Amino acid sequence: MRERVDGWNAQSDAKGLFLHCYMMMTGNMLSAIKRGQFHDGVWVDRMLHRFADYYFDALDVYERERREAPIVWQVAHDAAVREDVSPLEKLLLGVNAHINYDLVLTLVDMLAPEWDSLDDAARRQRYEDHRRVNDVIGQTVDAVQDELLEPAMPTLRFVDTLLGPVDEFLISALITRWREGVWQNATRVLCCCDATEQENVRLDVEKETLRTARLICLSQ
Repeated sequence: MRERVDGWNAQSDAKGLFLHCYMMMTGNMLSAIKRGQFHDGVWVDRMLHRFADYYFDALDVYERERREAPIVWQVAHDAAVREDVSPLEKLLLGVNAHINYDLVLTLVDMLAPEWDSLDDAARRQRYEDHRRVNDVIGQTVDAVQDELLEPAMPTLRFVDTLLGPVDEFLISALITRWREGVWQNATRVLCCCDATEQENVRLDVEKETLRTARLICLSQ
């Protein structure tokens, strides 16, 4: 992550904005795992690495042949080089693609091999660990705004001064709502009867993620 961020920043490539945020979040997640903040830290650590695989795999495909990359990442990466898209919108487009799309696939990968064998209590623990990530996100948002967004958007400093923690709360609340939908979509896939039904759910998730991307850039 650091190597990519430094390279993109040196080239003034705004794809580094999302990845820098993601790197900060990943560091905080690893610290939370070490502190024992999750029911199953080993499982969360494996999920964290699988989640990153989806980002880097999509990036590799995008850089090799843009049209073959997941369409949600085509939208996010294309926007990163547009001057008419604000830094905040660029960041949210990346977060949208990675959470609302990639995280659904990640959870399915992690849960599918064990889902039928988990009792209600074990499934609840998986869900609680999923929700506990929201606390780490909340702790990261303020640092992202201070270190990444305000230097790129000086007017945001005025908003931060005026509203105090309110703006950070709104961003955290938005991501928390997204992640709740992610869990619901992942369990929809897990309850499917066959691969065709699973693919239909994936397409629904893709469409919803693209709809959210359009809402993020509604002013464009």
